[in-house]
Amino acid sequence: MNKWVQGLIRPDVLDRQAYVVADPGDAIRLNQMENPYGWDAEFWAECMQAIQRCEVNRYPDASGAQLIQAIRQHDRLADTWGVMLGNGSDEIIQTLIQAACDGTRPVMAPTPTFVMFQIIAQQCRVPFVGVELDANWQLDRPGFIQAMQQHNPALVFLAQPNNPTGTLYHEADLRAIIEACPGLVVIDEAYGPFSPRNHQAWLDEYPNLVLMRTFSKLGLAGLRCGYLTGPAEWIEQINKVRLPYNLGVLNQQVAHFALTQGAELMAEQARRLIASREALIAAFRKRGWQAYDSDANFILLEVDNPSEVYADLVTQGILIKDLSRAHPSLARCLRVSIGTPDENQQLLHALDRALA
Repeated sequence: MNKWVQGLIRPDVLDRQAYVVADPGDAIRLNQMENPYGWDAEFWAECMQAIQRCEVNRYPDASGAQLIQAIRQHDRLADTWGVMLGNGSDEIIQTLIQAACDGTRPVMAPTPTFVMFQIIAQQCRVPFVGVELDANWQLDRPGFIQAMQQHNPALVFLAQPNNPTGTLYHEADLRAIIEACPGLVVIDEAYGPFSPRNHQAWLDEYPNLVLMRTFSKLGLAGLRCGYLTGPAEWIEQINKVRLPYNLGVLNQQVAHFALTQGAELMAEQARRLIASREALIAAFRKRGWQAYDSDANFILLEVDNPSEVYADLVTQGILIKDLSRAHPSLARCLRVSIGTPDENQQLLHALDRALA
């Protein structure tokens, strides 16, 4: 290795593996929880007209005021709550950690959960403490509260629904943890469009709570656009760490168009995905496979030899997620994103062959 690189790059970075996203090629993509439905030509043409007004020679609105107003109206956010835009949820997680953590107090989350909570904490040189979920993928309330008392976390991330399990935690457990938390609690509602529950009303109940949301699962994953909302005092301070101009002018304009002109379209697509999710879970169980209930746009599937099944599906042109090495409790698990009805049917045929 070049001695300059070896001498200057942090040792923990030298020892780390990069986060790898494989080129999907022509495979059916059921591995990244994307919305499989695009926009038709007529709707895109309307969007293109809106984009034509963008001044790409100018820096974007640093505050994202127009998009934030659309978010407020779409989500019916109270005027007392602030909104901060992010280049996807990942940037918001990083900004939160940079704003709240000085390295002496850890980030905490239930595990298994969204891996970026831990990865970004470690990149920021902040300790991460994971507390195991129980056998039903639910919070270990006494264990989590005890861990908070021991470690005094600055930030607690709670994904609802949780990735990769697809579960909603029991409301009483969530409330107990928020009330006992000595730091800021962030509920990640990335999969909220597919869930029967959101926690927006809780913002007026708990002064140490904020919500993180994204457009990615609604069908705008390519925009890399997310947002944080909560009491204005929190957002004001966290916003100080956000990089200026972090969301480009085209991203802001397309997201604004989607929320104002495409809100019903995206809501209908979410309803279709929920129906497909339930049909796919039923099809898995009819075959005798262990498929867990889900409130997200993916399903956790338990099988023998999951890595072999994953590899077999790759040869059949279908990508899903092999979780068998992600966490000990997931040793038999695959995660399947919900596709179009035709993609789901192709997945079933492929799994029939792989598990025969």
